[in-house]
Amino acid sequence: MADAVLFAGPGLRALECGEADVPALQRFLEENPEYFFAVSGEGPHAGQAREELEDRPPPGWPWDGKWMLRFVDADGAMVALADVVSNLLAPGVWHVGLFIVATRLHGSGRASEAFGALEGWVRDGGAQWLRLNVAVGNTRAERFWERTGFAEVRRREGVRIGRQDNTMRVMLKPLAGGSFAEYLARVPRDRPESS
Repeated sequence: MADAVLFAGPGLRALECGEADVPALQRFLEENPEYFFAVSGEGPHAGQAREELEDRPPPGWPWDGKWMLRFVDADGAMVALADVVSNLLAPGVWHVGLFIVATRLHGSGRASEAFGALEGWVRDGGAQWLRLNVAVGNTRAERFWERTGFAEVRRREGVRIGRQDNTMRVMLKPLAGGSFAEYLARVPRDRPESS
C-alpha cells in the first residue's frame, strides 16, 4: 500500500490510495455498504473500488487534481475513505465526491475528526469553497453535512445512481469568507435556476 501521509488528525492519518490499495478499498466498501444502499439501492459491486479510484469529473468540466484518500487509525486499520477533486468547475472550488466512515464508528465522533482534518488540508491547498452532493433521504449524511457547516445551494432531480433515481442536494461550505453569491457567479451551473 502507498504510505504517503498527506495530513493527519486526532488519532488518524490520511494516505493517498493507489493501484495497490484496490483490494483493501474493496474490502472496506463491502464491509461498510450503507452509503451504496442509500444512494444506489444496492451494495457495492465487485469492481466498485477500482471504479471509484479511476472515476473522473465529466468531460468538459475543468479540474486540477483528484485524490482517493484512506484514513487509518494508530494501528493502521482503515476507518474512512474520501474522494476529493481540486479546482472543480472554477479555481478555489474543491469537491468531496465520496466520504464514507466505517459503520462501527458511526456516532463516535470519528467522522467529524476525519472531516475536520480533510477540511484543513483542502483549505491549505487553496480551497475557498468546498462543494458536495448528498442524496435526499440519506438522512444521516444530510444531517452530518448540515452540522459540519454546509448549506444547500440547489437540487438536481432524477440523478440515476445504480438502480435508483435520486434528488441530489448540491451543498456548499465557504472556507475563506466568500459568499454564496460570489460562488454562484463563479459556478453558474449550481444556480438554482440553471438546467
